[in-house]
Amino acid sequence: MTIAPPTTRVLDAAAWQGLERAHAARADALTAAHRDRAGRGEKHPVEDFLFTYYSYKPAVLRRWHPGAGVELADAAATLRAQWRGYAPGQAPASLVVDEEAWRSANAVLVTGIARILRATAGRAAGFGCFGLHEWAMVYREADHRHGVPLRLGQAGTDAVVEAHDLRCTHFDAFRFFTAAAVPRNRRVPTRESQAELEQPGCLHAGMDLYKWAIKLGPLVPGDVLLDAFELARDIRTLDMRASPYDLEAWGYAPVAIETSEGKAEYVRAQRGFAERGQVIRSRLLEIIGSD
Repeated sequence: MTIAPPTTRVLDAAAWQGLERAHAARADALTAAHRDRAGRGEKHPVEDFLFTYYSYKPAVLRRWHPGAGVELADAAATLRAQWRGYAPGQAPASLVVDEEAWRSANAVLVTGIARILRATAGRAAGFGCFGLHEWAMVYREADHRHGVPLRLGQAGTDAVVEAHDLRCTHFDAFRFFTAAAVPRNRRVPTRESQAELEQPGCLHAGMDLYKWAIKLGPLVPGDVLLDAFELARDIRTLDMRASPYDLEAWGYAPVAIETSEGKAEYVRAQRGFAERGQVIRSRLLEIIGSD
């Protein structure tokens, strides 16, 4: 194995192991409820999403990386030496993220992520969708994705969709629209047009920052990964509170986007998430660099 390029910072064993423990503790706290439910075989209509739709296990969140350019002293004898993306550092028994090798092996992935993130970061945020993608996913359909009753019933839900302009720009939301809802959307998002349509006000674009952080692997420092997960968790909560589902039995008060007050509440939260998302998006773009 070749020796990695010179590093910009060296952490002694006590320092990096302390960071690793703190990261694991934060990750464990964020996933504790999900792990407890999974152990009992229980499902949750809101919180399970980040582990089922994105399909990343809590153990992935628990794995701490320092990011590129950080040398970990006395790490060669640890399990980290078996992880993909690491190489011997400059000092004996040290490890460092092998950035050059990882980027080379994942060049297409990195380029694709960079294209979406840069396009999204440079685009004005839109705040006029009001979370109607979830409503469009049940429009005029008897079978629903979640085994939870509709707050307004089927007819009331359909009426809300018909009274609004559907403006979804995110393909991974749009692809779950019912057949009757598809022609009601202003656009027809596709996987190929994702970079052209993605915008920072979109809740799904904000949640996807967690996915991109995971996919960038050891290049992403642990704090960025967990910040992205926390943002995705908070967005998912709003997403479902503003959905047509009645989740009060689960402890979620509705954001009634069919009313002017509900729309205002939704947009306020949406703006806050967009700001948080742009910070994380900028950090991911700094990690990617000019690729």
